[in-house]
Amino acid sequence: MNQHITTNEETLDPQDWDSMRTLGHRMVDDMFDYLEHVRERPVWQPYPAEVVAFLQQPLPQEPEPPEAVYQDFVENILPYPMGNIHPRFWGWVMGNGTPFAMLAEMLAAGMNPNMGGGNHVANAVEMQVIDWCKEMFGYPASASGLLVSGASMANLVGLTVARNTCAGYDIRQLGACAAPQPLVLYASEEVHSCVTKAVELLGLGSTALRLIPVNAEYEMQVAELEKAITADRADGNRPFCVVGTAGTVNTGAIDDLNTLAELCQNEGLWFHVDGAFGAFAALTKDLSACVAGMQHADSLALDLHKWLFMPFEAGCILVHSEDAHRRAFALTPEYLAHARRGLAGGAHWFSDYGIQLSRGFRALKIWMSLKEQGIQKFGRLVQQNIDQAHYLAERVDATPELERLAPVPLNIVCFRYNPGRMEDNVLNELNQELLIRLHESGVAAPSYTTLGGKYALRAAITNHRSRREDFDILIEKVVELGRELV
Repeated sequence: MNQHITTNEETLDPQDWDSMRTLGHRMVDDMFDYLEHVRERPVWQPYPAEVVAFLQQPLPQEPEPPEAVYQDFVENILPYPMGNIHPRFWGWVMGNGTPFAMLAEMLAAGMNPNMGGGNHVANAVEMQVIDWCKEMFGYPASASGLLVSGASMANLVGLTVARNTCAGYDIRQLGACAAPQPLVLYASEEVHSCVTKAVELLGLGSTALRLIPVNAEYEMQVAELEKAITADRADGNRPFCVVGTAGTVNTGAIDDLNTLAELCQNEGLWFHVDGAFGAFAALTKDLSACVAGMQHADSLALDLHKWLFMPFEAGCILVHSEDAHRRAFALTPEYLAHARRGLAGGAHWFSDYGIQLSRGFRALKIWMSLKEQGIQKFGRLVQQNIDQAHYLAERVDATPELERLAPVPLNIVCFRYNPGRMEDNVLNELNQELLIRLHESGVAAPSYTTLGGKYALRAAITNHRSRREDFDILIEKVVELGRELV
């Protein structure tokens, strides 16, 4: 028998565990210092040309000492974050993460399981987290769920289940092109763009998404929705789903979810809710009634890395019907056959409920964080952000040179610098430049939107580090920059 003897077998483990351990301790200490003193640094700063050049190196061919690689990180990457860990970051809708969750990410990477399925304990952790999400939002224990990268994927998964369940034929086998009637669904004009992307990816075409007008509060007009459904049926189309929004990304508006749930029940339509961040108002005492009706949704999309302050990525989709959820995705070739015992066993394979087979251990940071803080504290932090939004709105309203541009039902404040006697097109240009200078100053980082043709500075407050004094600093800086520009 021929025998091949290998004398140069290698591994990626360190040759010197002690020195790697020392470096690891240094990394932890450095990151704790980095987070502890985040308030002392600019929210954001552009990375310089030398960093751009540094990050255009050719592919490394030979090893470098880990200490040298880490030093490259410290000098060229760590000083230039996006800024969402800072107390005065209120751009788009982004949470901060926490030091404990950062450590949990390290633990998850150390275990490094594939969460597609199999008989290992990490799957039980994810099931526990999904059960906790059901409990938060009033879903029955029999409901299904899946952790995903974020609400974009959660909405895609939920709408896939809706389409497949309500198409009226085997769309998985025959495809969307075989639909005997054009499939259509409905959402408000304020719906997030990821819903449009999902509709396109589902092969329905963006014109299948009927965008319903909103009222002065930016909520879907239910009477207009009813007219659209009636008109589509008269035209030979097949309505199958209504998307309600719990917290629009522009203003934080919440559709009348109870009314939409009742309408969908009466019309035989799937009711999906995009609750990416606004759903977590359910954790508060004051505003939980505003999102009532989510528990009746056939599917609910969530982002735990927004208003539950988890590190990216941490999204979730909940589906009332476990059977409908599984039928939309389950596909088990022989090389993934589920066994009764052994590592290939396990009663629940997450690959049967979504697109991914290879999945990371997202659940651990959520599981550990919820145990560390308790859900009541998260609820108080959500309420704290809402109170801060009302405080900021009051400061805007009390400042003659500022103009609020939308109601503040949740945690988003839209306003602009307006000293008076200027046309909207001039004010739009002024406020665009003001926002850029505000970012470049490193003082604060709201984002932007356009409401009724008016360019707005938009502060979306999902930040557990913010204090009221931070909003005073924002007001003072906006006024200062506005006066300079005028």
